[in-house]
Amino acid sequence: MTRHMRTVSVLTLALLYVGAAAQQSAPLRAAPQPVWTRDVKIISPISVSSGGDLTFVGSDARIRRTDAAGKEKWAFAVGDLGRAQPIVTPQGDVVAASYDDTLYRLDAAGKLLWKVKLDGDVFASPALRGDGSVVAATANGTVYAVSAQGQVLWSYKVGAPVFSSPAVGADGTVYFGAQNNRLHALTPEGKLKWSFAAGSLIFSSPALDAQGNVYFGSSDRKIYSLDAQGKLRWSRQTNLFVNASPIVTSGGLVVVGSYDGSVYALNTTGEDEWVYKAGAPVAAPAAELSDGTVVVGDLSGTLHAIGPAGQAVWTLKTGKKIDTGVAVSDAGTLYFSTEGGLLSALPKGRPLASGPWSTFRGVPDGWGRSLTPAETQARVQARRAAATVPLAQTPLAQVPAGQTPATQPPVTVTPAPVRPPATQTPPAAQTPTTPTRPQPAPAAQPTRTPAEWAALASQGAQVIGGQVYLPLGPATSALGLRVALLTPRTATLSAPAQGGAAATRGPVPVVYVARAPLVPLAALAGWPGVSARLRTGAGGGVQLTRAGQSTLFVLDLRRAVPFVAAPEFPAVIRR
Repeated sequence: MTRHMRTVSVLTLALLYVGAAAQQSAPLRAAPQPVWTRDVKIISPISVSSGGDLTFVGSDARIRRTDAAGKEKWAFAVGDLGRAQPIVTPQGDVVAASYDDTLYRLDAAGKLLWKVKLDGDVFASPALRGDGSVVAATANGTVYAVSAQGQVLWSYKVGAPVFSSPAVGADGTVYFGAQNNRLHALTPEGKLKWSFAAGSLIFSSPALDAQGNVYFGSSDRKIYSLDAQGKLRWSRQTNLFVNASPIVTSGGLVVVGSYDGSVYALNTTGEDEWVYKAGAPVAAPAAELSDGTVVVGDLSGTLHAIGPAGQAVWTLKTGKKIDTGVAVSDAGTLYFSTEGGLLSALPKGRPLASGPWSTFRGVPDGWGRSLTPAETQARVQARRAAATVPLAQTPLAQVPAGQTPATQPPVTVTPAPVRPPATQTPPAAQTPTTPTRPQPAPAAQPTRTPAEWAALASQGAQVIGGQVYLPLGPATSALGLRVALLTPRTATLSAPAQGGAAATRGPVPVVYVARAPLVPLAALAGWPGVSARLRTGAGGGVQLTRAGQSTLFVLDLRRAVPFVAAPEFPAVIRR
């Protein structure tokens, strides 16, 4: 029997305070405001070097490098504009392409080392291989491998334009999509290994997970997963074309936006973990931060920060189209560009996650390949300080004056609609994202009352990414739920029929702190048949009611995530 995954919408702290009927995806806190914005004529994605410098291509046909504050260090004139993301090599050199059919290599000071003429415009971002050579694809339908010294090593004729940026696997296999509706895999020597036929054009650039599985989107409105041999693992239908490029998060989720205005997070079997409604077409790739937040822009000009359970953490409206991914330095500065060539930086926050493909091209330097274990460990070390430093956050407004528990209606949490399961091959073809085997969780010990379990859960409450998490075992026991299965990302809960409530079973997201699983309070509030109410005053917290049994989790939410009133007259007025 096929089980449908149920995507749980998140009960945010803001909803707990306001106490009004919930609006799905209401932000947890106010968005950070840019610390600076500069007109640098940027039109390509941004590459960030290990030292924090930014490299990109402008509409004025120049490859530019700035410091972390956006101040220009050098500019190199090329024959045309370009939209491909440059590569910053481990040596600090820059490999960039433009619409003048040329691939350039510059040194760290912006001096030309070599240039190679190809057979057409280079729209797709090149990839850096482990030996220092580069793979580039053209709109004329040819894929090239060029050595670190600028010699063409091989070329492969696709027979159709290539706008999908090549991705290089751990074994050297080169993956890319093309306008012949096919996803291609080449050997390291440039020979065709296999190709897979999608239903329409492929603009989306492939992403790779730790097991070598491939993920991409197509204009046929589908998100695809293939194994390393080119066999279909699953596909997920969306409501419009998927030209954005996926990422693979540190938790093994495939995250990608669609022109239907949604951002999809799928697990390794192609089922929805969550679906976020951006409200406008999404063409840009997402990026995952070290706290599990996913950041992505949409074509209306809104930048969305999405929490680990699919909730809106914050949204920043710019009013100008965003069609390239954000860039994040190892120090935690997030950069984004908007239509018209503006480059902005947000206050320092979390760095990128160290997942298998956490951002477009995998790493901030634009390499476009799977990392070796040593490279991955070096990235983890470089980001450690920014991943752990305490951050100042701007929360939403305070509780309206005069509001009391008696006047606060129950919080309504609306689950996302259940969809048909993804089209899948037999389970034998599916590869889990982690070698950890799911373990049956022990049943709750019936030696405590629900109130005692709730008290134990309240004592272990933590705030992560702006939302409240509770210890999984005590919290579920307090509600009479059983943990049937526990994996690195989800827990499958079950509950017998009780008090007029039907038997239920389904997943909730979990995170691990010191190897102990924690569950979002919002996920429990969104469980079928559970209602939530905020209790204020001494000994207050969140009361969850299921099957006629009310359980109070004593939580000082104001102290856990202090809410600050918005200023009456903001310092910056956006027009």
